[in-house]
Amino acid sequence: MTDFTSYLQQSNLIGGAWVGADSGKTIDVTNPATGEVIGTVPNCGAEESNRAIAAASDAFRSWSKTDLLYRVKLLQGLHDALMDNQEALALLLTTEQGKPLFEARGEIAICAAYVRWFAEEIRRAKGEIVPSPSQDRRLLVTRHPVGVVGAITPWNFPSSMLARKLGPALAAGCTVVAKPATATPYSGLAWGKLCEEVGFPAGVVNIVTGSARAIGGAIMESPEIRKVTFTGSTEIGKQLIRQSAATVKKVSMELGGNAPFIVFDDADLDAAVEGAMIAKFRNMGQTCVCTNRFYVQSGIHDAFVAKLKEATAALVVGNGVEEGVQQGPMIDMAAVEKVEEFISDAIGKGATIVEGGKRHGNGGTFFEPTVVTGATADMAFATEEIFGPLAAVFKFEEEDEAIAAANATDFGLAAYAYTRDVGRVFRLNDGLEYGLIGINAGLITTVEAPFGGLKESGMGKEGGSQGLDDYLETKYVCVAGVL
Repeated sequence: MTDFTSYLQQSNLIGGAWVGADSGKTIDVTNPATGEVIGTVPNCGAEESNRAIAAASDAFRSWSKTDLLYRVKLLQGLHDALMDNQEALALLLTTEQGKPLFEARGEIAICAAYVRWFAEEIRRAKGEIVPSPSQDRRLLVTRHPVGVVGAITPWNFPSSMLARKLGPALAAGCTVVAKPATATPYSGLAWGKLCEEVGFPAGVVNIVTGSARAIGGAIMESPEIRKVTFTGSTEIGKQLIRQSAATVKKVSMELGGNAPFIVFDDADLDAAVEGAMIAKFRNMGQTCVCTNRFYVQSGIHDAFVAKLKEATAALVVGNGVEEGVQQGPMIDMAAVEKVEEFISDAIGKGATIVEGGKRHGNGGTFFEPTVVTGATADMAFATEEIFGPLAAVFKFEEEDEAIAAANATDFGLAAYAYTRDVGRVFRLNDGLEYGLIGINAGLITTVEAPFGGLKESGMGKEGGSQGLDDYLETKYVCVAGVL
């Protein structure tokens, strides 16, 4: 099997040096599939974070003034390094996070694609000349790097979530202080090693592990951090937004979701089930765009449930590094218990388990992929994010009813619908209050399109031409006396 130890960084990258915590304290990192300790990472706090911020601030002075083509070349080299080491990086990701190896390979591939996209897109980040009301003036609009960026990333996509932040930040001429999730720090630290190998100057990329409260607090308090980008829970996102007010930082937030998946009577049934399996069970249901609620029209409901049950029962559960495994473990026992609470609540209110419903025989944090029918609006998963391998199926009669139910949540990240009615497609686009909408597709994320939610699912966009906007400031210059 591929050796990933060359990317297993057990120290932090601050100002171009690999260092431990001042206290010498470390945090164990475990493999969720086996419970074994993979290694340790530094348990850092505010002091180390402030040094990382100072290093990034110093580096920004020169990095922000580098030639565009110099930055582009480094990013292209980073793309190549990711793909050259795809197998090792994927194995590292699976080992610390648990997802099947084929999914981890895909995550590394889209990381590289994001880096390449922003290396290309920065060359199109144009300003403009605005027509002047008088002949002796010229009005210019120019764009400039925002400054030092604080990036806080989650455990479920520990590599690609950092790619969507590092790519545009580095392309724009910003420097970065990144805080990866404690459960999956190695995929984040590997980015530091890759950037170092490619030739990014010291201090441009800094990666700190340890106390989320202390590191996040230092990032939010520092006036030198001009932009914070966060992917995680809505609760923490709101807290960071409040904290950003003191120094008026730019923020982009990719927060929680509660994705509806609507199947109409005229849908291609087999395609709908195929899309449902991807949208629900990818990464063991632990994705922010993962389907939370299936709304299935009455005429197709029973047939859809039968096929969904069959497909779910066929999923192979096991250690993600093993051949043929489609479902790995959940990230920790708290995640397992949360899914159990949702199931217990639903059963107590009249739902029926048609597949799965309990912890898997593999033990640990493995859980059976589960399908529940008879779901109703008073069940907890109707409004709360599941973040696990539980498919809850609701039945509906009319289109308006489905759209209203889909929108009956504080979240607005992703939504899916299967139909062959062209008119309905446009009604769904108008009616669904979601930033991402997949019609007849269960996997819609791509580097070319903006990723981001509405309502309490966040603000700002990652990916697409819009993905650079939060890393650039806009200046207006009036030049008088030109005639």
